[in-house]
This record gives sequence, structure tokens and C-alpha cells, in this order.
Amino acid sequence: MATVHDIEQFLFHWAPQKLAAEWDNVGHLVGDGDAEVHKVLVSLDITEDVVNEAIECSCDLIVSHHPVMNCTWHKVQNVRNDNPQGRMLIKMVRHGISAICMHTNLDAADGGVNDVLAEKLGLTDVKALNDEKIGRFGVLKCEMPLVEFTHSVIKYLSCNGLRYTDAGRPVHRVAVGGGSCGDYIPQAIAMGCDTFVTSDLSYHEFLDNREINLIDAGHFPTENLICPVIAQRLGDAFAQLTIIPSTTHCREVIQYCIKGEE
Repeated sequence: MATVHDIEQFLFHWAPQKLAAEWDNVGHLVGDGDAEVHKVLVSLDITEDVVNEAIECSCDLIVSHHPVMNCTWHKVQNVRNDNPQGRMLIKMVRHGISAICMHTNLDAADGGVNDVLAEKLGLTDVKALNDEKIGRFGVLKCEMPLVEFTHSVIKYLSCNGLRYTDAGRPVHRVAVGGGSCGDYIPQAIAMGCDTFVTSDLSYHEFLDNREINLIDAGHFPTENLICPVIAQRLGDAFAQLTIIPSTTHCREVIQYCIKGEE
């Protein structure tokens, strides 16, 4: 039977640890590396609801994209029952649930988040957007108006909605960056892209840009598409495992209220 360590090494073969950003925390983060694994829950994030789901399904391991701790937004200063993160980590340890998290290394990896995102949006001739291999760019088979392309983005990424600005250019050469990739707007422009699909863009990133169409399709929709790929790869490599995609964390949590016509 495969162990937590075996599964970590398999995932690192796909998305090597050296590809992770310096600030990131990836790999086996919770639990016993020598523990045998029978059931794996795959989820974009590890939340308390996801942990409860893992307990209900008798899973030994959660594999997620976003790190459960020690990241820039989830630094662990203590593990106590009186805060949500501490309560979640204690619950995982008590129930023998391990966690493996593949984050920026999976963003950069071949066949990872950004390759899957580019494929979903119909891009061809796909190349890395920068030296860190975070982001991709490619071309659509046919040029299309921006509004038509935004409808395609909503359809193919299952977005509840999106934000965008129109630079007055039709869509043909497109850059993508799963998650928060606003820092790579200059690279997208330098690569001659007319459109950039990413998420978590700021007011000033929209306001100050006049050279490229910007589409903020949401953090969850631009990254959750990697979860079925993780599940498929684990199932192919470890036939003895039961792989369960999360059903408690499988849709966008952000809702949109749109102003109607008067």
C-alpha cells in the first residue's frame, strides 16, 4: 500500500519542489509520512468543511493546491482550538489525516494549473509567460470580440461572473495566469498579448492599464480545474487508492449582484 511519502514523491516528480516560489510552502505539511493511504480527498483548499468531509469519507490524506499553513496568508503562530486554523489542524491530527499541498510548483509545472487553464480556454501554440513559468500565453484559432470571449471564459471556467476592462482590442493572443497573477501584466504586454485572463486584480491594475484587455475570472475558477487532473493522475498511478473529489468545496464561493437595466 502506498504511503503519504510515496504520494508526495509522485507529485513532486510531476511538479518539482524547486519550481515553488521562495515564500511558498509545498509538499507534505501535516501528518505521518510513513502512514499507509487508502482514501484520498482532492480539493483546491483545505478548509474545516473539507476536513469534516475527509473524516466522513474515512480519508487518510487530503491533496490540495493551496497550502494549509505557513504561507504568506496563513502563517502559523500557534495551534490552538480557539482559532479556525488551529482547530482544523488539531482535528486533522486527531483523525490521522495527512495533507500534501502542491502550490506554485504546480502552477509552473508542465501539465499543471496554467497549462490546463490555457487548454480550457482553447489556446494553441502555448508557451511560458516568464522565466518562473508562472502563466502561459497562446493564440485562439479565430479572433473574436472581447465580450464574446468573456462569455466563453464564464462558460468554460464555470464562473459566477467576472470583471474586465476593454482596451479596444479583439481577442486573439491571450495570456493566462491561474490565481493572483496581476504582477505579470507587463510580461503579457511584452509578449504581444491583447488579453490577459487571471484573478484578484486591483482597482489600480484595471485603472492604469490601457494596452491590454484584462479579465479577472476569479481565483477559484482559474485554479480549481487542476483538481480533476490531480485526481486522475493519482488514480492512474496508484490503482489501489480510492480518490474522492471534494463535494463541499467544488464551486465558486463569491457571488455577484449585477446592476440591471432600468
